[in-house]
Amino acid sequence: MMPETQPPPRRAWRRFFPFLAWPRPDFATLQGEALAGLTVGMMVIPQGVAYAALAGMPLVTGIYASLLPALVAVLFSASARLSVGPTALTCLLIGTSLTGMAEPGSARWVDLAVWLSLLSGLLQVVLGLARFGWLLNVVSAPVLTGFTQAAAVLILLSQLPHLLGLGGAWTEIASWQRPDLRAALLGLGALALLQLSRRLSPRLPAVVLVVLAASGVSWLIGFEAHGGAVVGALPAGAPHPYWPGWPGWQAFGQLLMPALVVTLISFLETASSAKVDSQRGGQRWDQDQDLIGQGLAKLASGLSGAFPTSSSFSRSALNLYAGARTGWATVFAVVVVLAALLWFTPLLHHVPKAVLAAVVVVATVGLLRPAAFVRLWRISRVEAVTAGVTFGVTVLSAPALYWGVIAGLLMSLSHFLYQRLHPRIIEVGLHPDGSLRDRHLWQLPPLAPQLYALRMDGGLNFASAAAFERNILEHLADDPQVRHVCLFALSINHIDATGAEMFGQLRKTLRERRICLHLAGVKLPVERVLLRAGELPAPGAPADPLLHLYRTDAEALAAFQRMRGHSPEYSI
Repeated sequence: MMPETQPPPRRAWRRFFPFLAWPRPDFATLQGEALAGLTVGMMVIPQGVAYAALAGMPLVTGIYASLLPALVAVLFSASARLSVGPTALTCLLIGTSLTGMAEPGSARWVDLAVWLSLLSGLLQVVLGLARFGWLLNVVSAPVLTGFTQAAAVLILLSQLPHLLGLGGAWTEIASWQRPDLRAALLGLGALALLQLSRRLSPRLPAVVLVVLAASGVSWLIGFEAHGGAVVGALPAGAPHPYWPGWPGWQAFGQLLMPALVVTLISFLETASSAKVDSQRGGQRWDQDQDLIGQGLAKLASGLSGAFPTSSSFSRSALNLYAGARTGWATVFAVVVVLAALLWFTPLLHHVPKAVLAAVVVVATVGLLRPAAFVRLWRISRVEAVTAGVTFGVTVLSAPALYWGVIAGLLMSLSHFLYQRLHPRIIEVGLHPDGSLRDRHLWQLPPLAPQLYALRMDGGLNFASAAAFERNILEHLADDPQVRHVCLFALSINHIDATGAEMFGQLRKTLRERRICLHLAGVKLPVERVLLRAGELPAPGAPADPLLHLYRTDAEALAAFQRMRGHSPEYSI
């Protein structure tokens, strides 16, 4: 008789379908979620249109990117309260990555942006399913700081011509064209109102109110009729399924590096919001599941004819501030966006593009944190330089912004490797408080006569083995009276084949010089490797008079105390 198969545990289903873990809502909960969804949904509409312009895409695609992608992300992400859709940083990456490959807003530009969304989304899904979310940790905080600050500066520069009524790209601002004073007044006025509302009432949907008011003013003064740049007519109706044409192998190859950078930066945007959400909920952040959810959202955005999406820190913060407790808030937000797309797009027709630029500027100003460089300088000057170089290369390499990330990563990894190649190795002495500290820094006496006691902070591996051996041999050369070497090995967590081989050579050298080696606090993983390598005596083997092992530092210190009394046990 065949045993009955057990149904998969509920937790396994929730692993692939996180929305099954949502609590069953009651009327009060739905009322609160609807209010939060209404707040975020009203904000994402003008932001989506503004960010689509930043990406060089048709303006309506900013609304498309706020529909199905947001719904897919909330259903399949672990962080259900994040607002997914267009973001300033991701849209800047799209616009700069495609520069020179097509004309902004053209059919080919849209196809390339869709391919960028599909490639980055597929990469995120694969990384999430393989549980490789930890790979994104290679981007250090200084690299991210330098890149985001540079991107914020580039976004602001890209919007200045539109905000001041100059028109054109940010590189053309030096031509000092005659500004459109009406556009400048509308843009700067909207900017002032948005900034004022952020300080006085952050919960107020000021973006929607200012955009609608600007649309009304634009209509009253005949802004469009007199040549003013406005949003214009937006196609009404839900997006249709979209499959891009094949761009060609050359263009496809050009998209690979931008797709990697979009994947990296957009997920780091997600991490900044998800960590806040997880901390407030007292839960562990599931980065792999969020990778899957964000990747599926990008795939949904591409198949909707839109561009790569990401988690918006400002809208996610607003969602939490408005009282969202579950993913139902995002569902309501999607309904609001869909209703606006079906029936209310004519309200956006007369919105000046200068006002859209003001929306982008206000959202981007929050990214500017010059004090972050000062703080890095206080913590680590090397990392501050890494952030500065990342910032400089990102700005100077525009529109190929990925060079900034590459430069920062190379500097960060080089510093990491340098630290591993030059581990901290100190001679220790007994401090009056009973701890072992740097003997020369604290001016402490030796632990015992003719003893060199040292400690290395880090693994004994291929990177640090040469430095460790060189330190001991140089000390022996400087002080020929040394008859004992003690390694306090509690801080060594790992040893590889190179480290074991070097240890064996060092033992042989010390034995030839009749120098006794003392090992204190060797951890079990290190001890096992040395036993398998035959560099430590097996249990039950005859004692080696030139090798002494101590389980703890206290045992070693007691032995050295006896050595100070010239015990014959330690006379070599």
